[in-house]
Amino acid sequence: MTTLKFTVDINAPASKVWRVLWDDATYRKWTTAFCEGSYAVSNWNEGDAVHFLAPNGDGMYSVIEKKIANQLMSFRHIGNIKEYKEMPLDEETRLWCNSKETYELSEENNQTQLTVSIDALETYVGFFNESMPKAIELIKNLSEN
Repeated sequence: MTTLKFTVDINAPASKVWRVLWDDATYRKWTTAFCEGSYAVSNWNEGDAVHFLAPNGDGMYSVIEKKIANQLMSFRHIGNIKEYKEMPLDEETRLWCNSKETYELSEENNQTQLTVSIDALETYVGFFNESMPKAIELIKNLSEN
């Protein structure tokens, strides 16, 4: 497993970047970089489950391991979802079960630095290296406009 890190400076306060990241309407916009039509189902509280879903009902489920509003959201990924149902862990899933994905915001003078860290299996490093910069650019544009 490799930890990938992506950072961008955004000309907006952390509270606005936070809303772009986790409000349903804007979340759906920036996550098109990974899968057109993707969305998440959660109450967005620390300890809560999150279902990250594609329009066909497939995706993955995770738990919010740590949340500090306007500063930090950390997910621990658990398993796959097929047709809207959490699947039991299998051999492939166990390879990435408990991997982390973290969004950190640091604000200074109404400018926010967003750092995203993702634990990725080698087979997905190329995908994240291509798609995450696109997602971050969308987050930046949505936050600055």
